[in-house]
Amino acid sequence: MEDLSKYDRPVGTLVTREAKADWERHRLRDEQVEFFRANGYLAGVRILDDAQVEVLRGELELLMDPGNAGRELFHEYHSNEAADPERVLFHALGAWRVAPGFHDLLWNPRFLVPASQLLGGAVRFWHDQLFCKPARHGGVVAWHQDYSYWTRTTPLAHLTCWIGLDDSTRENGCLHYVPGSHKWPDLPKGVLAGDLETSRRSLPKALQEKFKPVAIELKKGEATFHHARTMHGSGANDTPRPRRATVINAFLDGVMSDTDEPLLAGVPVIRRGERMGGQFFPLLYEP
Repeated sequence: MEDLSKYDRPVGTLVTREAKADWERHRLRDEQVEFFRANGYLAGVRILDDAQVEVLRGELELLMDPGNAGRELFHEYHSNEAADPERVLFHALGAWRVAPGFHDLLWNPRFLVPASQLLGGAVRFWHDQLFCKPARHGGVVAWHQDYSYWTRTTPLAHLTCWIGLDDSTRENGCLHYVPGSHKWPDLPKGVLAGDLETSRRSLPKALQEKFKPVAIELKKGEATFHHARTMHGSGANDTPRPRRATVINAFLDGVMSDTDEPLLAGVPVIRRGERMGGQFFPLLYEP
């Protein structure tokens, strides 16, 4: 299996090659940027069309087979990250190294232009994720801030783009955000596939009083962007259909390593204080 991280450009046909002059049509409106700044998230941004969704669904089906040929290229691979075997949460990091569609998704201008606006400059890749909740017994993602898992990088200049590969509803475990929580302090890292209410009760009392989550229902191919401190989580899927999503995590070019350990499994060390870059953290877009 070839490691597609060797290529810092699209390798397949998922993303239409556009002239940079045409990328302006993907810009967020001023009011969308203002909403993100005020609330810590922005929902309903169209990232994929139906044909692109189908390509990624097909690749995902192969990647979810634990015997897939690219398994050793993943930084993490959990057929079920939940402690309860009756509640399944498939979660993996590194699909971009294995499947051409997930690789090329990183260079989708519908993602890159808004990401650059919200970050305020050049966009560098951090890592991707797959989150899949199977039909009837899909698991929970507990309340958390992304940056609590990423403090090995500094300063905080990170952004998450969550992209639905199915319609996402309250019934099948859609995302919930706590508006304004991006202005909260850094909180301890919890158990990602833990219980929603347990993770909520672990918050300081002052923050529990501010805890007023909103459900984010999306159509397949739509995305949300959120700040790395924004509290978010998602419930179980008991419906007859799966709820699948892919996530692109990025940061502003110039973020540095804050550890002398590998930043991801299987990735060479970038020493503390050195800028992030190289094969595994490519520069995706420079406005």
